[in-house]
Amino acid sequence: MAIKINGEEKRIGLALSGGGFRAAGFHLGVMRELQRLGLLAKLDLISCVSGGSIAGGTLAVNWADPAGALDKLDRYLRTKSIAVASVIGGVLDPFGSRLDHLASTYDRDLYFGAKLSALKNGPRVYFNATNLATGNLFFFVAGGGKPEEMGEHELGAAPASNFPICRAVAASSAFPPVFPPLRLDPDVYPPGAAVEYVTLTDGGVYDNMGVNPLLRAKRNALDYMIVSDGGKPFANEERPTESGAIVLKAGLDIMMEQIRGLEFDRMEHRWHAKLGPKPLWFSIDSTLGEKLPGDAGFASAIGTNLKKLSDAEMAVLTRHGGALLAARIDQYAPELKNVGP
Repeated sequence: MAIKINGEEKRIGLALSGGGFRAAGFHLGVMRELQRLGLLAKLDLISCVSGGSIAGGTLAVNWADPAGALDKLDRYLRTKSIAVASVIGGVLDPFGSRLDHLASTYDRDLYFGAKLSALKNGPRVYFNATNLATGNLFFFVAGGGKPEEMGEHELGAAPASNFPICRAVAASSAFPPVFPPLRLDPDVYPPGAAVEYVTLTDGGVYDNMGVNPLLRAKRNALDYMIVSDGGKPFANEERPTESGAIVLKAGLDIMMEQIRGLEFDRMEHRWHAKLGPKPLWFSIDSTLGEKLPGDAGFASAIGTNLKKLSDAEMAVLTRHGGALLAARIDQYAPELKNVGP
């Protein structure tokens, strides 16, 4: 699926961050801009986290019809509110957890029983979670003409062709404490026997932007990496908390912001050292490239939950995501505008 620039093949990877339905709506705008440029169908790798997994999974399952996939994602984000229903369902059902109900809603509305093997004809797609047993990134990966796998660098990988996409996306988006982690016993993930079993929580705990797979040069050789960051940017507080309980949340937000900054530095340094792809990144709070004044502020103020988005919210999210990508390509990689459909 590589593109050609001046006669040379180039490979593009796309990272879709976490951030609930807000991030998914933002990524929708990014993917529509890629489609307009003739680049969406030529992606070689997509790395997804949490809300990004909802968006990336919808595209991957419907890879033969990308325009239809984006329209389906648009309708889904405007009409579904799944967090509350999943929590209530998990409380009332003694035989299923909140995470089981989350996976069921994804399957019912988006993935229709598809397994990872259904993605074999599309680009390489990573659904990223966090392994609470080892503290490592845990991936479910398929497509790109390679085997379907699940695993991590320390415990190893295992075959995963029959693993349901809905459960991979649920693990990636199981943000604590609303959703419990997904448990994988050794009969499902044999390498987990080294720690008895593994439990997986939201991929944003480890890397909310999903950049790690795009920087694995030996496994995933890329020339460009586009990073769409629709997560929650840290905002200055005029009246910072004095509550001991809320300090914990504020502390976690500060640590996440620190990790976010380090990831941006890591991408830039890899590129300058000729050890990684050329990075094009943008965050939802960026005003550099916004199409209309106030888009960045409006988009950033939308909650990072799993509640349906209003028409006004969808309009600004998709407009802002597409505009930021267009601005970064104009400034840093204008050669990508001439690839064509």
